[in-house]
Amino acid sequence: MWRPPERIKHSLPEPGWPTHEKAASARWFQPVQLGPLSLRERTWVPAMVPWRATEEGFVTPEVLSWYERFAQGRPGAIVVEATGIRDIPSGPLLRIGHDRFLPGLEKLVKTVEKASGGETRLLIQVIDFLVVRRRPDPGKYIRKYLEISDHYREELGAIPDGEIRETLLAMTDEERAKVMTPRDFESLQQGFRERVTDMEQDHIRDLPKTLPGIFAQAAGRAEKAGFDGVELHYAHAYTMASFLSALNDRPDPYGGSRENRVRLPLEVYCEVRNTVSDSFAVGCRYLAEECIPGGNTVDEAQFFGVEFAKAGMDFLSLSRGGKFEDAKQPAVGWSAYPYTGPSGYECMPTVLSDEEGPFGRNVEASRRIRDAVRSAGLDTPIALQGGICSFSQAEGILERGEADIVGAARQSLADPDWFRKIRLGKGIEVRRCEYTNYCEGLDQKHKTVTCKLWDRVDLDEAGVQKTPDGYRRLTAPPWQMGSEV
Repeated sequence: MWRPPERIKHSLPEPGWPTHEKAASARWFQPVQLGPLSLRERTWVPAMVPWRATEEGFVTPEVLSWYERFAQGRPGAIVVEATGIRDIPSGPLLRIGHDRFLPGLEKLVKTVEKASGGETRLLIQVIDFLVVRRRPDPGKYIRKYLEISDHYREELGAIPDGEIRETLLAMTDEERAKVMTPRDFESLQQGFRERVTDMEQDHIRDLPKTLPGIFAQAAGRAEKAGFDGVELHYAHAYTMASFLSALNDRPDPYGGSRENRVRLPLEVYCEVRNTVSDSFAVGCRYLAEECIPGGNTVDEAQFFGVEFAKAGMDFLSLSRGGKFEDAKQPAVGWSAYPYTGPSGYECMPTVLSDEEGPFGRNVEASRRIRDAVRSAGLDTPIALQGGICSFSQAEGILERGEADIVGAARQSLADPDWFRKIRLGKGIEVRRCEYTNYCEGLDQKHKTVTCKLWDRVDLDEAGVQKTPDGYRRLTAPPWQMGSEV
């Protein structure tokens, strides 16, 4: 992952752990309404991909244990990981593109309900993504897959295609960059990646026709499985975020101006809303800033937030960065990972940071977006996450009106019980995330995600689930809390 050149080591924020009595009156532990859905409190576990599903996208016992462990901390809401809406192979990610996935998802809902005593609401994040291929071996790519177009004949002369291929192969990367088309050179260096602007492809051109129905069918299955709502994934490097992006220059009504770029996300939402019942919550996760050259800034995010709220979304969850455009070059045989460049750092900063530091990096953008939504006369709740690891942070954000819900991914992974500990006046017992991104490093390699603070603890504990190699446990050790206050 990219790191800021300053590499300033930041200390964890002062926790400000409250007493049991103070926690009871804290804003963080007060109810909030997400349209038809009531959350018992404003604590939130965002979607994290733990790489525990089968290769076919089915729920496994390990998936159930992962969410059961978070539910034991009884947050206001848990958002289940990015779950694919198409019925296509996508590796060990959960899928919801067919009714055959329903039994496992129903079991997941029941597991969370039981583990949380019915106190935690469960949402599922639904996602669409385009094709991303592995970085190829140069010889194989140039000799077998590169299309020799007139461009190459003009650049290298009227020689047989085989000689053109061998000439390209003999060049240095610097020489190839001057001869190859930008897209071909990118495919060689990073691996081929589809874009929403590939209008010469029928299936890309028709995305505005196909995606609303696919998202709506997925949401319908989510409601049938018993989830309380869906979070439409409009963030980071994926299809819907790419439509929203300022880099989307499609020549049809879905690209160019921001009014055009928000069109498909709104049409998807409307189709979903028309498919599910009035008691089912529908919101989205999108970017407060893309954090790439030429990408969306907070100004665009304010506009999108108001449009989403006007359309009737029940909540807006904010993230930042995480784009393919500045991703680090992968090794041959690996796919580009959209969290390895500067924009990826903005999404998951570490304790080695710049002057701004890694904690609450998205707060100011959240405030501006919330202010824009409120100025439009709308009260849609704004959920903020990103470097949150203390009660003082969360409570201050809510007090200042910078967000309505405050969540944490890495800190919740470090200690799934941390909300409950704070609520009970036992914050001193919280296992605090160190923000070294050990977990993100595992995710980047598509390994089962764990936390270094607990994955080697009590490995001999009876019944503990372990990674296939037996070296890491898959869930945090149970909290021996004694009697509740």
